[in-house]
Order: sequence, then C-alpha cells, then structure tokens
Amino acid sequence: MNWDQIKGKWMQFKGKAKEQWGDLTDDDLDRIDGNRDQLLGRIQERYGIAKEEAERQIDEWSTRI
Repeated sequence: MNWDQIKGKWMQFKGKAKEQWGDLTDDDLDRIDGNRDQLLGRIQERYGIAKEEAERQIDEWSTRI
C-alpha cells in the first residue's frame, strides 16, 4: 500500500501496526500519526535494531496491509 494512503487512514492502520510491533505503545502510535520517519525511529528505539532493518520491516508490512 502507498504510504500516503497509510498516512491518510492512520487511525485504521494503528491496530495493524500494534499487531506487527507490539512493543509500540498507544502513545507512540498517536505521536507517529502516519509519519513513516516517526514510525522508523520508534521501531529502532523500541527494538534496538538498525535503520535498514526497521525500513525493511516497514516496507514488508506496508505491502501486506
């Protein structure tokens, strides 16, 4: 799915993001508000992974939803 579509419908996709990355809090998801860079940073922070790995996970997730 196109990231602009995800951003525009973030309220609908928050639950799917929470399923994928359960360590993200509701507050994290509210602050991300559909911003891909914010999601990237929060995933890196919560899971202690490299930027490239977080980007891979986001890309894979966005094609599945």
